[in-house]
Amino acid sequence: MCREHGQQLTELAASDPKTLSNFGMFGVVKETGVDDEGSRDFYEDYFPYPLYRDENLDFYRAFGDGKITDHLSWGTLLNPYKLYKGMNEIRKRTKRKNIVGNLKGEGLKTGGIIVFGSDGEPKYAYPELTGNPLKTDDILAALRALSDSTSESKEEL
Repeated sequence: MCREHGQQLTELAASDPKTLSNFGMFGVVKETGVDDEGSRDFYEDYFPYPLYRDENLDFYRAFGDGKITDHLSWGTLLNPYKLYKGMNEIRKRTKRKNIVGNLKGEGLKTGGIIVFGSDGEPKYAYPELTGNPLKTDDILAALRALSDSTSESKEEL
């Protein structure tokens, strides 16, 4: 789902450039050398921002070192119909958005979005929920709140 999330974040940045101009944006990947062509496609087609390799998986650990299966219930995993239905919904949604992906790479580790303040400290975290698009309204609201609090603290000086 990283391609869908990358596309959503790129669209979010384009839709509210004023708010997003207060923040730098970059992506974190866990591996290189496995599907470099796929990483290049991700960058060129879905998320044209710098990508960094997290060799120690620190960002992933910040989200509990989760895996896709952590977000699926046993009822879904043991029910082939429910699993098929969920996969079919994802396939339809990504096709509608013209998202083309592949199944190369490890693909099981989940991450999310971390927003850091100008002090380098994390201020907001949004965990990835496997198979779900991002709730960009929630992310934008958090960015606006952080921008407002930064503006207010500058005014106090």
